[in-house]
Amino acid sequence: MSEFINFLLQFGNLSQQEIQLIKDKAKNLELEKGDYFWETGRNSKYVGFLVEGILRVYNDNDKGDEITHYFVEKNHWLSDWDNPDKSSTPIANLQAITNCSFIVFFKKDWNGILQSVSGLNDIIQKIIIRHKSEKLERRSSLIARNTTERYLSFIKHYPNMVNRIPLSYVASYLGMKQPSLSRVRKSIR
Repeated sequence: MSEFINFLLQFGNLSQQEIQLIKDKAKNLELEKGDYFWETGRNSKYVGFLVEGILRVYNDNDKGDEITHYFVEKNHWLSDWDNPDKSSTPIANLQAITNCSFIVFFKKDWNGILQSVSGLNDIIQKIIIRHKSEKLERRSSLIARNTTERYLSFIKHYPNMVNRIPLSYVASYLGMKQPSLSRVRKSIR
């Protein structure tokens, strides 16, 4: 829990009473590799903080292929960006690709916390802006690059992931097939 509180305090101030309210409503959640935090077509019931592990955000295209959009590492806030306090159906899957640990809140509880802790909404908005900025920077660095440059950019932005996640997910994220990624990896060794 301390990781989450320290994370929040990077973006604003909270009183001890406000921190205690947050702690009282928090739950621990463990997901095993392959489990889902959110699934397309199913109502999401949690918002939360990834304490440990790696997730991927993906959709299926019209051919049934899984397209990985980005990866989520520890110390990341997970909420419906445009509707954090409402029950909604996610537009993408959020799947654990390693075992993961979370601090989570039921959405109704989180909505109550947001109403009770005056500065928390501003803190969360700052976090969301930072996350969106990081995702945009990572995706922008891939546009108009050849396959080798895309892979090198991936290694730069995700240095702790390259040996922890399946190459098929990396290839999908980079917009290439797995055999192409294997050739790129061999050529830079």
